[in-house]
Parts: sequence; structure tokens; C-alpha cells
Amino acid sequence: MRSLVSSALILRQDVIARNLAYARSCGLRHVCSYGANAVVVYEPSDKKHGNFLNASYRAIRHNPDWTRRLNKVHSSAAQSLPKGDHRWRELDSCTSSDALLMNVFCHPRTLNDPTLCSTMNVQIGESPIFGFRARVPLANGRADRTEVDMKLGGLLVESKLTESDFQTGRIEVVESYRDLHEVFDISMLPKERDQYLSYQLIRNVLAAYALGLSLCVILDARRPDLVEAWYAIMRCVKSSDLRTRCQVLTWQELSQTLPSALQRFLQDKYGIEKWRSPGMPAQPEI
Repeated sequence: MRSLVSSALILRQDVIARNLAYARSCGLRHVCSYGANAVVVYEPSDKKHGNFLNASYRAIRHNPDWTRRLNKVHSSAAQSLPKGDHRWRELDSCTSSDALLMNVFCHPRTLNDPTLCSTMNVQIGESPIFGFRARVPLANGRADRTEVDMKLGGLLVESKLTESDFQTGRIEVVESYRDLHEVFDISMLPKERDQYLSYQLIRNVLAAYALGLSLCVILDARRPDLVEAWYAIMRCVKSSDLRTRCQVLTWQELSQTLPSALQRFLQDKYGIEKWRSPGMPAQPEI
């Protein structure tokens, strides 16, 4: 647990430092949250938002569904951010993985690139759906309120940046899913006391199974801890067909196929460069 937290913290500190320098050098309106490791939060306008590349932001503003995603509530704004005329939103924050996801996939040229689409196994020109309600079936005949970061054609996408882990879920909550025993060898699922680890991954795999879709988790190559957590869950998936429909990619790998302006933006703002960390573990046998 100690290495997991430090890995997340080191990346978080780097992203914050880069954004503070980026905001000041570009003259972007921003504030910093209260307390240690203060997060840079950008003040948006109709035509520009410091947390987004201009081309991506214009595309977002021209799509009503994407624009609504910008209104996602910042849960700790009242306690951690200065009050002002603007109501702070989650995607205003420099550490928002949703903002990173939209910067990449709302850019007009991203999903017209054959190499990227081949890497993700999606069709050229697909239109992303952000905050997709997967409605994963429960054993009682109802469905949960799982929200997947993005649906891209037949692919569900989970986006990660500085988050410490894939969350935990109480045993009774996880075991309330209809397909849990069908999909997983639950005796192998990682647990800690009365909770299952990597609850988000478990839900996302169950969503892919129930909907007949594929799953991709995109994370930073500087987070090998998250990659290890991913494979810990994949080892528990019974079906080889379902395992092959699930993949993990890094932002660094995707960056190689992106437009040059977007590559520079990701490097300046997030430290995402076109490399694969030597610390990334090789894919294990599962």
C-alpha cells in the first residue's frame, strides 16, 4: 500500500508543478486549492479553458452532450477552493482524468487516425459518449448506477491519472452483482478485510460482459501499481474470450498516434511523452 500511495503522490506532484508553470507562462486564469499539494484549477470562459487544448475545447462546446460533461460537480469545491462568480467543476482541475480523456478524444483529428483506432480496435470516426451509464445487472433483477468514463463504439473506456487506486467495494456490495460468479473466480479476487480491491475494474469487466462489449483502461506509464492491479483482476476472469476483449494502454503509448499539437500539450501539462516506462511490468500469463 505504501508504494501505491507514493507512486500516485509523485505523479500528482509532478502534474501540479507542470500546470502551475503552464498556467503562469500562458497567462491563464487559475486558482490553487487550499492545503498541501495545492491543485491548479482553471477558470473557464465560453471560448477558452486553461485545462483544455483549444481545438478540443471548441469541439466540446459545439457538442451539447460533451458540453454537459463539463458540468460534472466538483465534490470538494466548497471546502478546498476560493469562492467566486464561477461555480467550480471537476473538469476544471488539472488532475482530472476526465479532462485528460476529453482533451484526447474530443480533438477533431484523434479518431480519424487509423493507427490509434486499430490500437483500440474501434472504427474510424466513432463519436465518444462520456459518462456512459452501463446499468450492470444485480442479482435482485435491478441494475446499478455504474458510470463508465467513456463508450466508444463497442468499447468501454476507464481513464486514470493520479487516482490512488481503483477503489474498494464492500463484500456484500460486490457479491450483489448477478454475473459475479459467472465471470470471476471469486476465490482469487483480491480482498482486504471486508472489502474487495479494485472495485471499479470488477464493475467494468461485469459491464463489458453484460453488454457484450470490450474494455480498455488507459493510465499513465508512471503508474505500474495500477497495471499490477489490472492484471490481478484479469487473472480472475474465467473466460479467455472476455480476457481478450479487455486491454490496458498507457497515455504514453496513445500519444505516439496523436496530432503534434496535442502531443506537445500533453507533454507540457501532464509530462506525458512518447515513451514506455522501463518499470512497466511485462504482461503476465493469465
